[in-house]
Parts: sequence; C-alpha cells; structure tokens
Amino acid sequence: MSAGSRKVIIAALLGNLAIAATKFVAAAISGSSAMLSEGIHSLVDTGNQVLLLHGLRKAARPANERFPFGHGKEIYFWSFVVAILIFAVGAGVSIFEGVHGLLDPHETDDPRINYVVLVFAAIFEGFAWMFALREFRQSKGKRSYLEAVRRGKDPSVFVVLFEDSAAMLGLAVAFAGVFLAQITGIPHFDAAASIVIGLILAATAWWL
Repeated sequence: MSAGSRKVIIAALLGNLAIAATKFVAAAISGSSAMLSEGIHSLVDTGNQVLLLHGLRKAARPANERFPFGHGKEIYFWSFVVAILIFAVGAGVSIFEGVHGLLDPHETDDPRINYVVLVFAAIFEGFAWMFALREFRQSKGKRSYLEAVRRGKDPSVFVVLFEDSAAMLGLAVAFAGVFLAQITGIPHFDAAASIVIGLILAATAWWL
C-alpha cells in the first residue's frame, strides 16, 4: 500500500477529529439536531480512518506459510467494517435524532455559531477532498474512475474520498436546515436535515 494512502487517511483523521469537537460544541450551545448529526458524522469518519489505518498496517505484513500471497486483501475487510460502522452508528443515530426532533421540536438558541463551524468545516473538508482526489487520480493511472474503483488494489483512498464527498453534502444539508429553521421559525427544518444527513450516511455505507 502506498505512503500516499496513509497520508490521506491521517490528514482526514486529524481534521475530522477537530471538526467533530467543534460541531458537538456548536450543537450543545445552539441545540441544533442537524449540528449534532454532523458531529456524529465527523466522529464516525474519524473512527473509520482509525480502522483504515489498522487495515493498512495489517495488509502490509509480509507473506508467510499460511498466507503465501500476503495479507493485502485485509484492507478490503476493514473497508467493509467501515461501511457497517457508517450505517449502524452514523446513519442510525442521525435518523433517530431527526425523528426525535420532529416529534419534540424546539427552536435553536443561537444559530450563528452553527454557521461559523459549518464554514470552517467546509473549508477543511474541501482541502481534504482535493488532497484525496489528487492521490486517487495518481493511483488510478490511465483507468477510468469507475474501473479504478472496481479493480484498484487499495480501496482506502477511494473510501476516504467518498466519505469526504458525503461529508461536504452533509454540510450543505445542515446549513440549509439551520438556515430555514432560523428564517421561518419552524424547527422541523433542522430536524429534517438531521434525517437527510442520516440517509446520506446510509447511502454512503451501501455504496461502499
């Protein structure tokens, strides 16, 4: 597995950990369901990157008598574990929080901190996405994107790239939910955004 894969994962891990902390703080201050779901999203992504690093380490072990062709396929197993984690934890909790918000709606206290955190997160996620895309383009060579995904020997970079894409979409949904709830005074928009974020996570897990 390439050193570039490890760099992409570590960069995403450190960034997602910091972003998750700021999102949780914003959710605690504002009471936004969408921000809480986004915090869960970033925290799950952080856990995923830890698992991918573990998978890379396992896959790099040399061949032996029991595994004469090496351990390279272990990264596929850990990528599968990542997909399960996204679906079970990220999607499940986000949808639950959104449904709870619809059944027991409450107005957010101060949405301004949400906007600050979302803009900060969007800037970082954008840089992380471009970094992962550059590494993916280098690894795919002359193959098409779809062929590189299907036949690539190292799925870790694609997993991070796809997670970052889902993260940026989730940020847009969270921003829309917070904004609509603020200008209309209807907190259901914020709760609905949480459900949509959960569905995005579920779709991400299914695709992976």
